[in-house]
Amino acid sequence: MAKRVTVIDIGSNSVRMVVYERTSRFAFHLLHEEKSKVRISENAYQHNGNLQELPMQRTFDALANFLSISDSFKARKVLCVATSALRDAPNKKEFLQKVKHKLKLNIKIIDGHREAYLGAIACANLLPEQQNAISIDIGGGSTEFSFINKKDVSQTISLELGTVRLKELFFDKGLIEEAKIYIDSKLEAIEHFNAETLVGIGGTFRAISSAIMEIEEYPLNKLHAYEYQIEKLAVFVEEVLKADESQLLNLGIKNNRLDVIKPGALILERVLNKLSLKNAITSGVGVREGVYLADLLRNSKDKLPTNYNTSVRHLIDAHINDNNFSNQLNSLSKKLFDLMQGYFNLDIKYRYELGIAAKLYPIGSNIHFYSQNKHSYYLIQSALEYGFKHSQILLISTLNKYAKTRLPSSSHREKYEVLLPNENTLNVLSYLLSLSIALLSHKPRNIDFELEFENGVLKVSSKNELYLAKDAVSKLDCHKEFQVLFR
Repeated sequence: MAKRVTVIDIGSNSVRMVVYERTSRFAFHLLHEEKSKVRISENAYQHNGNLQELPMQRTFDALANFLSISDSFKARKVLCVATSALRDAPNKKEFLQKVKHKLKLNIKIIDGHREAYLGAIACANLLPEQQNAISIDIGGGSTEFSFINKKDVSQTISLELGTVRLKELFFDKGLIEEAKIYIDSKLEAIEHFNAETLVGIGGTFRAISSAIMEIEEYPLNKLHAYEYQIEKLAVFVEEVLKADESQLLNLGIKNNRLDVIKPGALILERVLNKLSLKNAITSGVGVREGVYLADLLRNSKDKLPTNYNTSVRHLIDAHINDNNFSNQLNSLSKKLFDLMQGYFNLDIKYRYELGIAAKLYPIGSNIHFYSQNKHSYYLIQSALEYGFKHSQILLISTLNKYAKTRLPSSSHREKYEVLLPNENTLNVLSYLLSLSIALLSHKPRNIDFELEFENGVLKVSSKNELYLAKDAVSKLDCHKEFQVLFR
């Protein structure tokens, strides 16, 4: 696969472009993103689905600019897909031929099942693992559903329910009750779904989740993988449907979403009435990422390898020169965890986060050695994007922020209280990472000491003089119930 790939998604409401760069076999990151609200389907639903001249020209102009941006990044491959608006348009051939002839761009129109599948495989691979979940992707012209169980995607459904479609057919005419009847008739196709979690894809869901985060004063500025209870979603959707324009702004709905947020919210309301759900999780990925992954993973059944995380791998690829030290820290931190888990009554789930924190500890020094912790903290909190819960991202970044210096501050714990473990667990994990770093101060080619732990005492045995390690351990902000003896 090409190192840099551009993906363009032509939706009913917006046309979007992303440029991805691959850093190793399955590791990638976002280089650039662009969006234009061309609304190619504007007035189409009032004209039997036929695309109108002005929206087609807006879309053509946006595509021309997107290709110029793609060329500037020297992307070797451009994948362009179109969904509902072009799929439904009787006059789509005119637009497709113009784009192909003048821009040399081949647009692939995907059917509704493929659209649902692509959005769902993006979620299955790039969100924390979901069991018994249903994805919903509310677009401008259609809404897609899929059943997700871990990395398996099934039961893909596409319905003619979209924000622009409903706006033009019902909302602009004040036919709200008729819209409800229309939506409910379409949603009979999903009544068989039995899921606990709703995975929200697309602009409507992201806009609502973003507003809820703002109201809740959520401490982490990250929308992807934001989780909350379904009751909170239902209450907010009702507020949106009752609000006028000024009230929508007060609720946190942005200007560019005002004219289509109510049709989208009504679809969500009717879905919540149909299904018995408990949790909602917001996806920052969708069809574009699905198109990219389907190309990247075409020989792997559209699944990233087991126990592989593309964000971790990218951070290592981009910022770590000494993989041996990174791997030693990972191994040693987990060894210390195993020795002390029972003594400190640690939940086994934290072993994974501690290991990732240790593996990523060196990334900050690649930017500036003397402010390594600050940069590691920022990089992890920002770029540890895929496959982690927010609580995991916050713990991993926090451990790196305080590594080899002191235990986490009370102000930091208070700010992120809803996401971090209790004070004792956090302090123990923080000390274990700092201890791992200290014990490897002399950077051995292979770990040259053995460890024993009993009754709060860690005994470190080595044939070599671990002078630097002893000195580094003595300077740590130690856990009060813990002792380290070298022999």
